[in-house]
Amino acid sequence: MSNIERVHYLMSLLKVSLMAYKINEELIEKIKDTVNIVELVSRYVNLKPSGSNYVGLCPFHNEKTPSFTVSESKNLFHCFGCGEGGDLISFVMKIENLSFVESVKLLADMYNIPLETYDKTFNEEIKKEKDILYKINKEAALFYIYKLRKTPKALEYLRGRNIDHNTISKFGLGYAPNSWNEIYDYLKSKGYQDSDIEKAGLINRRKDNTGYYDKFRNRIIFPIIDNRNRIVGFGGRILGEGKPKYLNSPDTIIFEKGKNLYGINLVHKMSNREKIILVEGYMDVISLFACGITYSVASLGTAFTQDQAKLLKRYGKNIYICYDSDNAGIKAALKALDILEKEEVKAKVIVLPGGLDPDDFIREKGLDEFKRLEENALNSIDFKLYILKKKYNLDKLEEKIKFTKEAAKLLKILSSPIERDVYIDRISKETNISKEAIGREVFGNSYKSNTRIYKDKYINGKNRYNKNKILPVKAVLEPAHLKAEKNLLKLMIQNVDYYKRIKRSLDREDFFNYECKNLVNIIYDEYENNPGLTKLSIGLIINKLEDKDDIDYEIIDEIFNIDIVTEDINKLIEDSINTVNYFKLKIERESLANKIKELDLKKEKKKEDVEELRSLCIRLTELDKELKTHMQRLGKEGT
Repeated sequence: MSNIERVHYLMSLLKVSLMAYKINEELIEKIKDTVNIVELVSRYVNLKPSGSNYVGLCPFHNEKTPSFTVSESKNLFHCFGCGEGGDLISFVMKIENLSFVESVKLLADMYNIPLETYDKTFNEEIKKEKDILYKINKEAALFYIYKLRKTPKALEYLRGRNIDHNTISKFGLGYAPNSWNEIYDYLKSKGYQDSDIEKAGLINRRKDNTGYYDKFRNRIIFPIIDNRNRIVGFGGRILGEGKPKYLNSPDTIIFEKGKNLYGINLVHKMSNREKIILVEGYMDVISLFACGITYSVASLGTAFTQDQAKLLKRYGKNIYICYDSDNAGIKAALKALDILEKEEVKAKVIVLPGGLDPDDFIREKGLDEFKRLEENALNSIDFKLYILKKKYNLDKLEEKIKFTKEAAKLLKILSSPIERDVYIDRISKETNISKEAIGREVFGNSYKSNTRIYKDKYINGKNRYNKNKILPVKAVLEPAHLKAEKNLLKLMIQNVDYYKRIKRSLDREDFFNYECKNLVNIIYDEYENNPGLTKLSIGLIINKLEDKDDIDYEIIDEIFNIDIVTEDINKLIEDSINTVNYFKLKIERESLANKIKELDLKKEKKKEDVEELRSLCIRLTELDKELKTHMQRLGKEGT
């Protein structure tokens, strides 16, 4: 936990000390489902991967050789040196010296889990309702399993898809009889109420309100099991002809389709999670499992969601997407890639040939061929270029030009100049269009000068800084802060009017990134000393940077090549200025909180310390108000 978070929490404890919050199983379960123990511990300990676990120097005793281990799969930590261990709550208790209740409150605060919703009376009722639904689902699953064993046509269907008895048992597959009321009558005989069976999503009310009928009929049943091994819902595939082909449980109090993944319960038990394959359907997961691919999961009848991406990120180091190879599957894969990239997951795509899905492919071609495709999976940019190549006929000049222009747009988003250069070279060879032409399409007319800059700085070794000099300390900014600074600099470089507008709101000192600070000094100096300038040239700026030490030219290049696309440039400027001011206040608040912490830790406080502490707390309150105002301007929530 950072100092700012620590102080924020200590202050919040003062505010809530008179409130009677109840810590119950519901809240604890929510915290354990939400918080990734590796991410949490990494706030305090520098962890490195080691097999299926993570290791680091123990924060609870002095050591030089790492003996502190964190298991993401088990959600536990243990130190082999001092013996400390436990779950994420006990970790916070130990490292922050807090009680169990205080640690739970802290985690709820850190991960935006509202304590207010966990009223004791309300949650006892909710817990009872959930427990009943879990029991109903478990009883229903046993019923469906029994019916599968007694139904030859259902067993023949599964055997025809190479699903053996072991796989059937592993996934708890069942069969819903072609009847209107068998599951209803069975669950009623077990003493369950109509309303609870309906809440579980196993029956529907008749339109004339004269009773109920079974939701799943004449279907292979796939129990949906969460990472705590609880049956939360069901999927059903119809035997023979009929629509819909697949039917899923509705969302219930224990089941949200967009927050679960089919097969996650089996992945959860794996000790080695080097990779996970994301597929579209139940049968894909089961067919892959039957052939030895035991590390696949599927979304549940909905498009892949951000919540599912967060869950997937927790369970796999390397994520592969293997969707159907038809147009719908390709679109879904592209969308899943974008969602995973927002979670900073660099997924790859397994490309299947000939309109096949994973289930069809592995049954027709076998495990070895599937493994070959897995080894040749495409990263995001390669997959997008692959799709573009299918879209255009590169033998036709007009389509070749269209392909190259669209490919150039993809290359603009790459942050690494080396990657961009490799792809420019590849596309040039595939299209017989010169690298220079493609480079200008990617970078604009500054492509040649940028190439020269990089050769001089990184290859030829010109203008290397003096190793005997003391290098500057560089501030590490949050992504939104850095992006806002970069956008403002690009605008000022290309137009003096933008410079004047921005200068009215921001001083040189308001830019915190080291490269941005150097650039803004050059920009302000040039416009102030040369009133006739309407814009600045890249060459001039590069020459001015020659005597600066430790400049990261990748950042400089990113600023030069930002493509400002907006319908309202004034709003972009205003939003960027507000963002810079917001983070400036955050940085001031963090510094202030550190001073408060230092004073607070003093065992013996002098009168002037108490007075300073009071003054700092008043300023902290003012900063919170200012931050809230800026958040509202930026259209964000929270404080």
